[in-house]
Amino acid sequence: MANFSKPSVPRFSVDVYQNEFLPEGGRDVNAIVTVTSTGGGTVGAGAHGAAGVVIMVDCSGSMDYPATKMRGAREATAAAVDTLRDGTSFAVVAGTHVAKEVYPGNGRLAVADARTRAEAKEALRRLTASGGTAIGTWLRLADRLLSSADLTIRHGILLTDGRNEHESPEALRAALDACAGRFTCDARGVGTDWEVKEVTGIASALLGTADIVADPAGLAADFTAMMGQAMGKGVADVALRLWTPVGVEIAFVKQVAPTVEDLTGRRTEAGPRAGDYPTGSWGDESRDYHVSVRVPRAAVGQEMLAARVSLIAPDPAGGDPRPLSQGLVRAVWTDDLAMSTSINPQVAHYTGQAELADAIQAGLDARKSGDHDGATAKLGRAVQLAAASGNADTAKLLSKVVDVVDAVAGTVRLKAKVAEADEMTLETRSTKTVRVKR
Repeated sequence: MANFSKPSVPRFSVDVYQNEFLPEGGRDVNAIVTVTSTGGGTVGAGAHGAAGVVIMVDCSGSMDYPATKMRGAREATAAAVDTLRDGTSFAVVAGTHVAKEVYPGNGRLAVADARTRAEAKEALRRLTASGGTAIGTWLRLADRLLSSADLTIRHGILLTDGRNEHESPEALRAALDACAGRFTCDARGVGTDWEVKEVTGIASALLGTADIVADPAGLAADFTAMMGQAMGKGVADVALRLWTPVGVEIAFVKQVAPTVEDLTGRRTEAGPRAGDYPTGSWGDESRDYHVSVRVPRAAVGQEMLAARVSLIAPDPAGGDPRPLSQGLVRAVWTDDLAMSTSINPQVAHYTGQAELADAIQAGLDARKSGDHDGATAKLGRAVQLAAASGNADTAKLLSKVVDVVDAVAGTVRLKAKVAEADEMTLETRSTKTVRVKR
């Protein structure tokens, strides 16, 4: 594996898309904030601080049924280890009803090079399946390992094949609360015996991605891609800072692309009338956020700054957080009906994408509870929204759960038989969005 030169500092830009015009007395202001990071290169030795990754592999007894799951997990982890860049700190954890270090096994992280990668892959060959599942213990061990070194980028990759049956939901939630903000984590479910809301909840709490790998044969490619993305992160702990003037109320702050993630409840205060919303680690990428605020009523002809949106990152030298870029959200009152009633295309698009995610979840929940009419109505609305927004991937997943009679009208029939993997894939990927066409 080749060494990589020190990457350049990523550059962030903020673009605001909105209709700033309100009718007399209007109060609701909506904006889509597009954040783009470019020129960051890749992490590794000599980056803005080192990167560290802990891979957590489910080794519970169910991983032996079928045996291809355990074999696929070993091969996938080996492939991920091969993708590590020289200088990256790493460890492998075996997860059962307890968490055990597989490599390097000394309570610390190894540093990736040809020797340590070979040693890690040799250790993986000895992994066997036995015991139960207590994911909170895996996450806490990963946190301890990542805390053992001076790292800037801290990342976890977690694979499970079953439900978290050997600890309480409260214990898992406590572990997630303890780890939130300390490292990001991508979570994957292999097969179809795991709980979607558990896996997506882990990824959501730790600002990572979640997905299903129904066939264990696909694990190696998925792990390689995940590790490659982790190696592309150059700035960690970036926050979206929202400052609002006196009298302005925040309705919500949501990430809306590449996935829907409500950040409203994750605000931490950052000075007078300012709050930070976590966004995790960034590489070369672009994400969209929906900011909705309520301003005081005003007369025609008045205008005001409704909010200032900034990207904030920790200072490598330990000083105050540094601003990376910012954008302004405005409000202007007008008596021009056409101007005040026009809906910004970006706002309309992502409002529909958020509704699409909600409709899928509600439809699948209704289907599971036996409410066929409710499921048909909600999934029909989801089909309609997917078609209108051009979300072809979600439309394809929906077509495996319902027979589409008229996509434009949202007329569907529930399929009598649905493969469990198809239903779980739709639920797991329900929050994935398609970018607005500009």
